[in-house]
Order: sequence, then C-alpha cells, then structure tokens
Amino acid sequence: MNKHKRHFFWLAPVLSMLICLPTSAAIKQTKGDFEDKFRQLDEVLPTPNVYRNAAGEPGHEYWQQQVDYKIDVKLLEDKRRIEASETITYHNNSPDTLKYLWIQLDQNKFRDDSMSALTTTFGGIGNRGPATQSASGSAPAKLSMGALRRQQFVEDNELGYTISRVENKSGTDLHHVVVGTLMRVDLAKPLKPGKKVTFDIDFAFNIVEEDAVSARAGYEHFPDDEREGGNDIFLLAQWFPRLAAYTDYEAWTNKEFIGRGEFTLEFGNYEVDITVPADHIVSSTGVLQNPKDVLTKTQRDRLKKAEKADRIVFVVTPEEAIENEKEGTSKLKTWRFKAENVRDFAWASSRKFAWDARGYQQGGDTQPLVMAMSFYPKEGGELWQKYSTESIIHTMEVYSRFSFDYPYPVAQSVNGPVGGMEYPMITFNGPRTELRDDGSRTYSLAEKRFLIGVVIHEVGHIYFPMTVNSDERQWTWMDEGLNSFLDGVAGREWDPTIPWGVEPRDITGYMKSQTQVPIMTQSDSVLRLGPNAYTKPAAALNILRETILGRELFDFAFKEYAQRWMFKRPTPSDFFRTMEEASGVDLDWFWRGWFYTTDHVDISLDSVYKLRLNTEDPDIDFAREREAEMDKPKSLTDIRNKEEGKKLWVDRFEDISDFYDENDRYTVTNKERNKYRSFLKKLEPWEREAFERAVREDKNYYVLDFSNKGGLVMPIILELAFTDGTTEEMRIPAEIWRRTPKAVSKLIVTDKDKELVSVTVDPHWETADVDVENNHYPRRIIPSRIEAYKSKPRSTYEYRDLMHDVKTELKTDDDEESDDK
Repeated sequence: MNKHKRHFFWLAPVLSMLICLPTSAAIKQTKGDFEDKFRQLDEVLPTPNVYRNAAGEPGHEYWQQQVDYKIDVKLLEDKRRIEASETITYHNNSPDTLKYLWIQLDQNKFRDDSMSALTTTFGGIGNRGPATQSASGSAPAKLSMGALRRQQFVEDNELGYTISRVENKSGTDLHHVVVGTLMRVDLAKPLKPGKKVTFDIDFAFNIVEEDAVSARAGYEHFPDDEREGGNDIFLLAQWFPRLAAYTDYEAWTNKEFIGRGEFTLEFGNYEVDITVPADHIVSSTGVLQNPKDVLTKTQRDRLKKAEKADRIVFVVTPEEAIENEKEGTSKLKTWRFKAENVRDFAWASSRKFAWDARGYQQGGDTQPLVMAMSFYPKEGGELWQKYSTESIIHTMEVYSRFSFDYPYPVAQSVNGPVGGMEYPMITFNGPRTELRDDGSRTYSLAEKRFLIGVVIHEVGHIYFPMTVNSDERQWTWMDEGLNSFLDGVAGREWDPTIPWGVEPRDITGYMKSQTQVPIMTQSDSVLRLGPNAYTKPAAALNILRETILGRELFDFAFKEYAQRWMFKRPTPSDFFRTMEEASGVDLDWFWRGWFYTTDHVDISLDSVYKLRLNTEDPDIDFAREREAEMDKPKSLTDIRNKEEGKKLWVDRFEDISDFYDENDRYTVTNKERNKYRSFLKKLEPWEREAFERAVREDKNYYVLDFSNKGGLVMPIILELAFTDGTTEEMRIPAEIWRRTPKAVSKLIVTDKDKELVSVTVDPHWETADVDVENNHYPRRIIPSRIEAYKSKPRSTYEYRDLMHDVKTELKTDDDEESDDK
C-alpha cells in the first residue's frame, strides 16, 4: 500500500456510512429524548416533478409505455405443454432513447437453478409453498409431504422457457441474453422517443402441476374421472414473455421474480388465438371473437339470454359438463380473444367446465354491460352455482362506488387448483364441495365464506392493481392492502357476521409481535406477508375512514386517487399525497407511524384525578379539608382501643383540657377571612367574574394521565361513565401527542351533578390497541378461561409394550378399507 493510499484508506468506510445515511439524519435530537411523531414526510417521499406533482396527481408530462401483443398459442394436453409464438409491438412513449428491452420470463422461476429455488431456505419464516421446519432441541427437522412432492416434480420435469426464436419484423435475429427470470433483447437500432418497434418470439414450456409446486398457475389432474387417463384443469397465467415496465421513477423494473413480489407491467392491446382440444371450454381475458367457431348455437343463445337475466343462466350446464368430461377427442379448436388496454393476459381451459353467466347493467357511457361469468367442474357443485357469479356482481357494485365503473366487458371466476389469483377480466379461485358416500356434495361454512371472500377479493384486484396499475414487485401493500380494505367493505355489505379479517382488532397480535416489519418493506423481504401486506394496511385504512377522517372525507379522497390513477402507474407517495390533498387533512404522522415503523398502538390510562376548585374562602375550603380528613380510614389501634373500652386521658381529667380541645387545625379565624377579602379586591373585574362563576358552579375537574406504551400516536377515544347511569363519548385528535409523544394528561370538566365513575379508552376497539386491559379505569377483573386436562402417557420408544405389540397382525388393504367405512 503506497503512502497516498494509506492516507485515504480510512475515508472509505466513512464515505460509505455517509452515503448510506437516511435523509432524515439531517434532523437529529441531541438533547433529551424527544421524537417528533408529526414531522412531515418531505425528506422521505420523492421530490415532486413534471411526471408526478406534489398533490399526488400525474404531472403535466406524465408518460407510460404501451406494449401490444399478438399471440398464437397451442395447448398440448397430453404433454401438458405450451407452444406459442408472439409478435410484440413496443411503443416508446418515454423521453429516453432505448438500446435494449427487458422481458419477464416468469416460468424460469421453476428451474432448479433459479434464484427462487437457490434462495429458498429450510425452515425459517416467510417461505411460500410446502412447509419445512428446522430441528429444535430433541425435536427432529420436518419435511412435509408437499415439500417432498415439489422436490420430486422439479427433479422429474424440465421446467422454464425454451426460447427458440427472437427476430425483428425483417426476420433478422436479435441478440438476447437470459438473466434468471429476465431476458435482455438488444435492438437492431436505438428506439427513439415516440417511435415503436415490432419483433417476434417463439417459446415453449412444460406446465407445472400447481398442487406439486405451489404456483400461481398450472394444471390440476383428476385421475378418477371416467375418461381414460383422467382429466386436467389448465390455468395459464404468467405464461408468455412479457415486457418489463419502464418507468419515470425506476427506469427498467428488472427485479428478479422470486415468488412473493408478483409483477408490474405495461398496458396494451392483445389478440390471442388459443388452440385447445375441441371439447374444452376456454375462459380468458378479453372478448371472444369467433363464438360461431367454438360454441354451439344453443350455447350462443344461452349466452345472449344471460345478458338481461335476473339470475344466472347456464351456457354449459353441470350435467353437460359431466358428460363432456367422460370421452375426450383428438380434434382441436381455436378460440380467438381480443382485449384492449389491459396490462396482462390469462386463460383457463378444461373439458370439465360448467359455465354460467349473468349480465350486470352498470350504466355509464364506456361500459354499460358487463358479463359476469363462472367456470367450474362438478367438484365446485352447488357452492359455485349459488355464490360465484353473484359475488362477482356484488363486488362490481360496491367497488364502483369507491372508484370507477368496472372498465372491461367481462368479469370471470374460474375454479381450479389456485386458491386465489387475479388477472385482467379473469380470476382463479379455489374452494370446492366434498363428495359424500351417498353421492351428494356438501360444503362447510368455512368453504362458503372462503368462496365469497376470495371472489370478492380477486375480482376487486381487477380494479387494484389491474386498472390502478401499482407496482406489486416492490409494494405488495399497494394492491393487496388497498384491495383488502375494499373487500372488507364489500364483504360486510354482503354479510357482516362473516369475519372478514380487516377490523383493527384483527391486526393487534401481529403489531406487537417480533416478526412485524414496516409495511413499506420490499415484498420478497416481508417475514409474514398476510398480516403485513393485507391485514395491517387494510386495518389502517379502515381506521383512517371510520376514526380519523370520517367517511365523507375518506371516500372522496380515495375515489379521487382511484380516478386520478386509473390506467396509470401510482407509487406510494402518489397515494399518500392524494389522500392528504383531497381530504384537506395532514396525515404525515399517520403514514409515518403505520407504514414506515413497527410501532404499535398501546395507550394506557394510568390514573384519573378528581379535583375540586379551591374557593379561597376559608369558611368553605377549611370545612372541605376537615371533611376529607374525617373520611380517611381510622387508625386500627384507635378502633381496637375503643373496642376494648380504653378511656382517653383527656376524658379522664377535665382540668387538662384547653383551647385546642375545642378548636382543631381547620378552625377559621378572621385573619384568614381578611386575607380572602384582600384576594378578591386584587382581582381584575373579568378575573373576579370568572372566578366567582367557577366557585358558584362548583364543577368537577378530572385530570386523566395517559402513557403511550406502543409508540404509535393515535387519537384518544374515551367513553365516560357517570353516576347517573349515562355515558358520553369524547374523541381527542392524535395531535395531543405532538409535544410529549410518550405521555400526556387531559383535563375534563363536568357539571357538579355529573360525577365520573369510570373511563374506557377505545371502547369500540377501533384503533388496534394491543392491550385493552390498561384501557379501563378503574381497572377491571380480566376475563379469561381455565381448562382441565388429562396427562398424556409417555410416548418415547422405551415405553412401547413390545411384548404385546409384537403379537399384532398385519392388516391387509381390505381390512383398512373396512375400518374407514
């Protein structure tokens, strides 16, 4: 190392630290421990610019790219394989010249050498898919059967894309480089602003078995169907090479697809030809262009009738679907779909599908009629017939009030192996019925709730993020959280007795846990995605609507956000700024606490003091003090001396009594009375008037001491109970904590005949307070339960009765079947 290098070697770590410091380091408290919970988010949010302004609106130079696709795809049913070619037209609406394009190859996630596979940990927290569990003490490590199945499926099948051709429109090969789940395509010449380029890709891949790998799409096999070899339901999503988004805030969004962070895409127009076995029914993004080629006249007539029907109409009845799934065919049909201004395209195909439909007349100029449709096998049963399409329509009715009319001509719910997933105009939903011994199909209350809830949730996603196009790869909460809030609104308008999981009380366990991370954490790094990306932001918005802003202000602001960013790409700052600007309320404290920290709500009511105003009149105040002294508990010694008949010395000898035996320390003299008169004379007229009124009214003064044990500042909501049996509610804004965020005191004044007997903080459980027991004053007896149990016998190897067990006969398969009945 030379001399100069030695001199500057120490600078490297220092400069690194300076570069990594957050902007907020510019504001630092060095005296005491004060923390400004109401500091503005200016140093956290990006600087407004010509693309996104300070009000949260698209700026006057806002832009986004457009990508159009023409795809010809063939489903090879027996091979469970897709072969396809696509023509992509990329419109460069940005101010930048692009030398290459980045394309998402999501199917590469399933390769055994993918980043997703290589970084999946054993045990731990946050993994998606089949469970594993690390060893702990004497307990062995655990590998679920599902994990074994996934491992074997990936080992036995070649997964990921085969890219056989990338050419421009003149037939010249375009150099391309695959980088995990992305592919860079180098253009023949730079693409200037305002220009477009067209190129072709031929691709193929083997479809994953969804149940084996826990994917967002794939096939599900039904080996027990009458058709030889069984049947499959194919759900095809994230199936074609798609352009990654190019944005004003990040340029290329080229973050690897690992699994949690879903995607962010460009809007465009699609023309897709889907070739499948001739007996398959296809559900797809878009509008069917050739119904005469793929549907019978009866099916077309039924579909037309459904447009104005009050209840569902079967296009393919359940009975027809059962008959259809028995045979199979070697013939093919091509279904042609067209979709305009969508950011993605998905489809489903199976000979098992029944198909019902009902038109939803929503009015408006752009999309008055929406066809709500459901596709499901016999396993869906009456559960799907009753609730799927009905839930679609209910969702559109509620969501449109909070945002905009449903923007597309079709809304679909498809039953398959995916529990719940959304794409433009089509959703995949999982709940089913159970086949019983008598041939009937039944379902549990949980399955009913699951179906209604998942359909509402997934169809809701067609609004957020399929229309309000947020970046799911980076901020899962922007689609899942906002949508969970709205699906809770819609769900409670369906049936409030169903636990929708978005109430403030539903998030308290997570908020006080050690596995909580800030909502703003990147999607793939979140430890517990459900409560972090779904429940906590949903509960936060619920609180914002019902407790902080009120419905009128919140609903106006939320609808403003939805309409500003319809068919555009918002970021968190756009949402935060719009909600503040449109509501007229400063909410930086709320965003900071709920979205940027792991603080929780725990407001404790520590004490309540009842005070009485001193009148300064000695004849009144001294008498009060004497009364207070007399009310104190008597000395136990004095009580027992009296009980034993002991006579006081002063009572035994009268001659030792004096003045002080007749006058105690509360006796008033003229000296005190003169002092009182002097006090009154020195008061200004307005002071004397105010003071004498206060003395005359003799109101009750209560001082309530609160401590903020959780760190998250929130409004203080009080229920005050009085001796006359009445109650009153008091709502104190969160700004009460602005100067002393750890503890505050509040003075409450009541009329003389309105005496306080108890106080409850957050009586409706509306702020997500994690400890409701310290919300009561006086403290209440805590209700809980105790359970009697029987000790279990020891189960380690040495406690087996081998002398007896060795005589057990080995059962045959017939014996086991008999036991099951």
